[in-house]
Amino acid sequence: MNQISFNLLTATFGAIITYTFGGWNELISLFLMAILVDYVTGIAASIKEQQGLNSQVGFWGLARKGLMLLVIMLAHRMDILLDTDLMMTGAIYFYLANEFISITENYGRLGLPLPVFLKQMIQVLRSKGEGL
Repeated sequence: MNQISFNLLTATFGAIITYTFGGWNELISLFLMAILVDYVTGIAASIKEQQGLNSQVGFWGLARKGLMLLVIMLAHRMDILLDTDLMMTGAIYFYLANEFISITENYGRLGLPLPVFLKQMIQVLRSKGEGL
């Protein structure tokens, strides 16, 4: 790939990210890292539990994460429409909390020690989420 093609590809990617999320910030980086850690720990927990890997489960897991990014994109466009910075940030924090809960559950499935208060907090959040 020559330099012009690379520059064009990079510029296009940057324009898409800017349009979609309004630029790049640490909150988006943390959220994408949490998505990656959740997916990797979920795979590791399934292998440890000898459940094997199921392509359909993996597909739907990735589809869920893609839909989260779609909601965040829509929230950013709503922020532009309403001239606020509230919608996208709120959506990211909501999904980030879910990712952290899932990562913690995966760590438990892997047999890593978890503090009792953290296990209780997950139970409370899970029970409140079932009512939604």
